[in-house]
Amino acid sequence: MTRELLGACYTSNPALLAWVQEMVNLCEPKEVFWCNGSPEETKALTEQAVSQGVLIRLNQQKLPGCYYHRSNPNDVARVEQSTYICTVDEEQAGPTNNWMAPKQMYQKLRGYCAGAMRGRTMYVIPYLMGPPGSPLAKVGIELTDSIYVALSMGVMTRMGELACQQLGNSDEFNRGLHCMLDINPERRYIAHFPQDNAIISVGSNYGGNVLLGKKCLALRIGSYLGRQEGWLAEHMLILCIESPAGEKTYVAAAFPSACGKTNFAMLVPPARFEGWKVTTIGDDIAWMKPGPDGRLYAINPEAGYFGVVPGTNSKSNPNAVQMISHDTIYTNVALTPDLDVWWEGKDGPVPAQCLDWKGNAWTPESREKAAHPNSRFTSPMANNPVLAPEADDPAGVPISAIIFGGRRANTMPLVYQAFNWVHGVYIGATMGSETTAASAGSTGQVRRDPMAMLPFCGYHMGDYFRHWINMRRLIKHPPRIFQVNWFRKGDQGDYLWPGFGENMRVLKWMIDRCHGRIDAQETLLGWMPNPQTFDLEGIRGFTSQQFDQVQALREEEWRREIVSQQELFMQLYSHLPKELIFQRELLMARL
Repeated sequence: MTRELLGACYTSNPALLAWVQEMVNLCEPKEVFWCNGSPEETKALTEQAVSQGVLIRLNQQKLPGCYYHRSNPNDVARVEQSTYICTVDEEQAGPTNNWMAPKQMYQKLRGYCAGAMRGRTMYVIPYLMGPPGSPLAKVGIELTDSIYVALSMGVMTRMGELACQQLGNSDEFNRGLHCMLDINPERRYIAHFPQDNAIISVGSNYGGNVLLGKKCLALRIGSYLGRQEGWLAEHMLILCIESPAGEKTYVAAAFPSACGKTNFAMLVPPARFEGWKVTTIGDDIAWMKPGPDGRLYAINPEAGYFGVVPGTNSKSNPNAVQMISHDTIYTNVALTPDLDVWWEGKDGPVPAQCLDWKGNAWTPESREKAAHPNSRFTSPMANNPVLAPEADDPAGVPISAIIFGGRRANTMPLVYQAFNWVHGVYIGATMGSETTAASAGSTGQVRRDPMAMLPFCGYHMGDYFRHWINMRRLIKHPPRIFQVNWFRKGDQGDYLWPGFGENMRVLKWMIDRCHGRIDAQETLLGWMPNPQTFDLEGIRGFTSQQFDQVQALREEEWRREIVSQQELFMQLYSHLPKELIFQRELLMARL
């Protein structure tokens, strides 16, 4: 070797050692540190990050084990315009992804990375996505010059020697390289090479761009691998609903951003459902594969939560409040004088003064928000007070229901069930959410986000729909598919459905449908609840007339909806499965 691999290298895998050596030669770090994932190592790295000013130790009486990180103001979110899928030809990436030829992108990024770690430490992070021993688990190796990334990957994944044990001497691991460079947006690229199982990220230090196990491997590379290997990598939460009699039902659900995904994953049943328990298996990503019994089984490949903080409080998500009260890294929230954290929507009084997410003085009279709207918490899943014991089951859990949901002020009812699997794929493929004031585009405009995967699919979206349809052949007992909308509004602009814990009532109806316990009404959209079989007892101020309103089908709105779906279908037309065109025509015929 031309350069000694410094640090405690605990693997003899020849392919891994050769690749690390190649990247050391390219990046020229001062030293190489192999992360083993031990508590002692985490403590030492945390102290080092504090001494370097990368982390600030928070008030340990109020927030034991918690630290604060402030990112560069130009680096606070995922950057879709800088995210690329690098397949051999552009057609494979599809029109919804940015594309560059692999050879061209490798040349560009290796030019940026050449000598980029001089005088710095390269952290070697072996990590396992999925429970140890799971047939669905995948191993990745991330090389980074960011101690923040090293610590965060220790929270978000099963990191260290465990991953190398799972890998053995195999050369089947994801090769991930991250170089911060100078955090320049002009040199910010998150490039995926699905055919090489490789990722290169440069010019960023924001979690969604640099924690390479998350969106990069778990979804963009994962979706490509899933298509090759006969499974699904999905942007879905997984939860378990247990009845008072002990019956467990497992549900996966896909929601675009700002639709209450994490809140739903940690739902607290209302008093009406005494004895019922909802536990979390995952809040963001599901890998799903047909099992030997013909059902679809899911694992959560992650080991932590990387959630949005603003709006988190004891009403919206009491379990998350408890979860992030200790051993959590906060990023880009506000910092109070006594080293506590604050954000808009937090429980308790607004502080008289604090430092905002940029480090500037802030008071309630300030024009800008104290916490960035995309400020985050990074917390281990072990912190979750309602973590399901099945979260570590290598076999995964059998999924009975798949839920698609968006934020729609009209058109979409509270809940309905697809007629069959292909109809369910059509529902997911045409899913959309209305833009909010914080989103690009006009407020209220519907933005299509098929299966909540539009920014995360690692190949042509039309081929992705085809893969979903083809999966039906492999699943003897497919999950039922449902559409939900918690955000329908009345004529006065107020939300019709109370949401939060009351969403348990919708879950209960779905569970009864999955187990064949109740009937439903056939409508032009799908199967809908009979009012007499949907439990509304105990909802204060909510009447059966309001339920009719939240479930109402207005044909004129649906005609507009069908027309607006045409834009996505035309964009994907050359690869669009005919089954989805037929489903759209059937809906038009029913109208």
